[in-house]
Amino acid sequence: MNTVHPLPRHLAVILDGNRRWALAHQVPAVEAYRLGARRVHELVQCCEEVSIPYVTVWALSGNNLQRGDTTARSILDVVLDGLTDMAATGRWHIRAIGAPGLLGEPQAAVLASIAKDTREFRHVTVNVALAYDGRAEIVAAVKAMLSDDRTKVEPITEDTVARYLSTAGQPDIDLTIRTSGEKRLSGFMPWQTTQAELYFTDTHWPDFTPAHLREALDWFAGRDRRFGL
Repeated sequence: MNTVHPLPRHLAVILDGNRRWALAHQVPAVEAYRLGARRVHELVQCCEEVSIPYVTVWALSGNNLQRGDTTARSILDVVLDGLTDMAATGRWHIRAIGAPGLLGEPQAAVLASIAKDTREFRHVTVNVALAYDGRAEIVAAVKAMLSDDRTKVEPITEDTVARYLSTAGQPDIDLTIRTSGEKRLSGFMPWQTTQAELYFTDTHWPDFTPAHLREALDWFAGRDRRFGL
């Protein structure tokens, strides 16, 4: 992929439309998620090629995990297999955010192992949001901040709160892409997306190729980002 300027430092993607793609192609939902996992791999490869250092993908919401136990667990297995394959590249730091503990102890252990094994890989840092809720993240951050002795002797600022978020130490999101036609964030990272450009496409996630990413990056490059000034 040819380099586009300017580029987001932090790209986020809401991976929407897997089930709609499966319905349209008359295949089980798990097949859509399997193809979607390959698309995530391609996405991160492309981001590495153009030097986007941080990528966040919303892979599964809490609602996804409540849509029938057997199907949900099969989909989660596909997601974990995809992340294991990505970890095997030895290039990307892959870390789960959200509430991975709600996925089950064995699955949470796999995610913790992937994060540990890839922590020295810094070509791209990949945040994978699983059972994620944006308000819950902010509540957890505030609770952690208030229980930290450091905050009792220093002013509380936006930077202070940001230290306790799942993306602590990372830049805020510059570009958020949502696939499959929905035009809302659905509680996705309300703190980190405050100044993000929002790009919506009708393409279902399993059909989202590097060419679609290039279109989104071209669109971003043409934005006049004045940040309210």
